Amino acid sequence: TRLKQVLINLLSNAVKYNRAGGELELSCATSGDDQLRISVRDTGEGLAPEDIAQLFQPFNRLGQASGNEQGTGIGLVVSKRLIERMHGCIGVDSIVGTGSTFWIELLACGRPEVFMSQTAAETTSYPLETASMLRRTVLCVEDNPANLHLIESILLRRPDVRLLAANDGMDGIQQARRARPDAILMDINLPGISGLQALKVLLADVLTAHIPVIALSANAMPNDVKHGLQAGFFRYLTKPIKVSELLETLELAFMRNPQTEHYPHTENSRQTEHAPPTAHVTPTVAADVEDTEVVAP
Repeated sequence: TRLKQVLINLLSNAVKYNRAGGELELSCATSGDDQLRISVRDTGEGLAPEDIAQLFQPFNRLGQASGNEQGTGIGLVVSKRLIERMHGCIGVDSIVGTGSTFWIELLACGRPEVFMSQTAAETTSYPLETASMLRRTVLCVEDNPANLHLIESILLRRPDVRLLAANDGMDGIQQARRARPDAILMDINLPGISGLQALKVLLADVLTAHIPVIALSANAMPNDVKHGLQAGFFRYLTKPIKVSELLETLELAFMRNPQTEHYPHTENSRQTEHAPPTAHVTPTVAADVEDTEVVAP
């Protein structure tokens, strides 16, 4: 759920940026007549007022980028947007040298009604296809079967995401036009046309120009990243894959285009659904991953 994602992020930060032997406190209390406040308090270094003003800006780690702790700088941005979509708010109270308390406030809700009137029971219906219509669709254009299988494993953490697969640039373009996915993961070095060439075609097509395309490449030099972003990629992620960075980036892509239509399955669309398609590359290369929680096949 959205609330679970936010709490995991806040608790993770409280542990990550706490001092050695520090404390962490999770509390919940009512705030006003119909507000619920959940707070996460740590005993870390604390934040200065000028740092707090920049806290919810994307990719701003407030000087932590050169430290030992890993992070993308977009976790709090995603958390803020998730809370706002639940009509709540998020903030922080902090004292330098003492620690920080991150809090979220949401509207409290009463107990759900146990009984339903006979009239309501007779007139209320829930279409069976509703759950699938609300799912997100991600197209992964990747020619390495091991890397594709890894993406599948990562996205198992998001049961609301349906994964489509293409193993070259032209196939990816055709599937994007047909399925109109919510986001596209694009390898750069592909058989046939490259990921950059495929991106150019997608951006020039009115049917696919709105879809966020995320580069996923082993070309990790600063010039490669800069060139990719200038070409029009929504984000440029480098291999080995960082699981949390990938999931957070996908969430940002979904938020950018929240009203994308979800098209039903078609016979022509190749879905992985736990069965990756055949790739043009015969040798199986070890999957690129950087996360202790995921083991590459």
